[in-house]
Amino acid sequence: MEKLERIHPNRQVLAFILMVFFSQVRSEPIRYSVPEETESGSFVAHLTKDLGLKTGELAARSARVVSDDDKQPLQLDRQTGDLLLKEKLDREELCGPTEPCVLHFQVLLEMPVQFFQGELSIQDINDHSPVFPDKEVLLKIPENSQPGTLFPLILAQDMDVGSNGLQQYTISPNSHFHILTRNHSEGKKYPDLVQDKALDREEQPEFSLTLMALDGGSPPRSGTVMVRILIMDVNDNAPEFVHTPYEVQVLENSPLDSPLLSVTARDVDAGNFGSVSYGLFQAPDEIKQTFSINEVTGEIRLKKKLDFEKIKSYHVEIEATDGGGLSGKGTVVIEVVDVNDNAPELSISSLTSSIPENAPETVVSIFRIRDKDSGDNGKMICSIPDNLPFILKPIFKNFYTLVTERPLDRESRAEYNITITITDLGTPRLKTESVSSLFLFSVLLFVAVRLCRRNRAASGGRCSMPEGHFPGHLVDVSGTGTLSQSYQYEVCLTGDSGTGEFKFLKPIFPNLLVQDTGEDVKENPKYRNSFVFN
Repeated sequence: MEKLERIHPNRQVLAFILMVFFSQVRSEPIRYSVPEETESGSFVAHLTKDLGLKTGELAARSARVVSDDDKQPLQLDRQTGDLLLKEKLDREELCGPTEPCVLHFQVLLEMPVQFFQGELSIQDINDHSPVFPDKEVLLKIPENSQPGTLFPLILAQDMDVGSNGLQQYTISPNSHFHILTRNHSEGKKYPDLVQDKALDREEQPEFSLTLMALDGGSPPRSGTVMVRILIMDVNDNAPEFVHTPYEVQVLENSPLDSPLLSVTARDVDAGNFGSVSYGLFQAPDEIKQTFSINEVTGEIRLKKKLDFEKIKSYHVEIEATDGGGLSGKGTVVIEVVDVNDNAPELSISSLTSSIPENAPETVVSIFRIRDKDSGDNGKMICSIPDNLPFILKPIFKNFYTLVTERPLDRESRAEYNITITITDLGTPRLKTESVSSLFLFSVLLFVAVRLCRRNRAASGGRCSMPEGHFPGHLVDVSGTGTLSQSYQYEVCLTGDSGTGEFKFLKPIFPNLLVQDTGEDVKENPKYRNSFVFN
């Protein structure tokens, strides 16, 4: 049999195919929302209706829900088309202080491949109370402090967001102080103690007040801390930092106990009032666990491993306190620098282990790649060996399909081991490989044949032919029921539903051998010299 000429599609055809793939991706996402702590198995939406699909189409097209994260919060009932919660969701655990809290997912369908983007918004409920990091705060105020002076107090933390988060502070009734709630640029609310009248240490050397933090829930939740105020002898000047803010960049793979920088504050007072000690100011647990500051030298060191993929920068509030109790505040901005410490990841959404040999453009696998690093460290190249009859096609946001480039020949090669390599562009470059095995199976068309000639009928027989188009040419035969080179035969296909009749212009196979069935074959009156396929 002559070899078929390989047909290479031009660039316009490839561009058209890519346009067809991208046309199957819905541009606008479908959006849903659920309150946090909703029970597992709760109904979210009816996807069949929302996606405009027919009943049963989700099951017929092997629909599945794919999440951007390793944790999959949703599950799809293909039979009913219902999108359900797979587990109870905690908004604070998933998103922390970020608002809105949105989980992204995709709905993937096959036959043909089609993507729908989706967003699930997790609504906050008032399930947390404001909490102060300490049970008591000690505040030292000089007796010559003037009315209107502000003294920063420790702030409370509330894991809820929006109206359910921290809204205001109050303090127990007294004649010398009130509380001012100050909004910070980061969205946090800080309490300042405001002095209302002059102090006299000889008259009242100490105050004990209760500071309360209130959120905006209904009913509101609250947290309290005791504020102990000591009235000190005169100390005219508070320490001041030489620079603020301090800024430093640190590699995320820096070893523990690495020195990051040193801060310096000056106090022009003499003696004990001019002696300065350093510390972290109103530091949450994450800051305390990650950094330390030397009380005497002001050197800041690393206590905990950094991870750029989790936290990209830290704002560390510091204070310098003199011997008289006055303090100055400063800020250190620590930028974490990414290093290439995460290899690319590959997750397969669909994989076919065997395909027919005569099926070009067949989707073998659908997979997604990702890299948790940023910049060039997170950019990726996806490739397969050049000597394989397969190509990779990008279809949507790091999703790829592996398809056959042309019809394959099982007789030449029955199995392929395909290595997909994902390489990032970081230094050093990291890569991930995934190997898939693919088997080919033959496609044969079995037919019964009757042989006829103008002057003499040959015996009936059977043969098998590979499916597909084959060019005709003359054959060399003997008197055993095969066709002779001296005769020219024709093949023609009639529309009979029970039989197919072919008219040979040129024999299909060289040296075609036919098995004798013992049946008489009559000459077709309409088509001379013909094969009839039943």
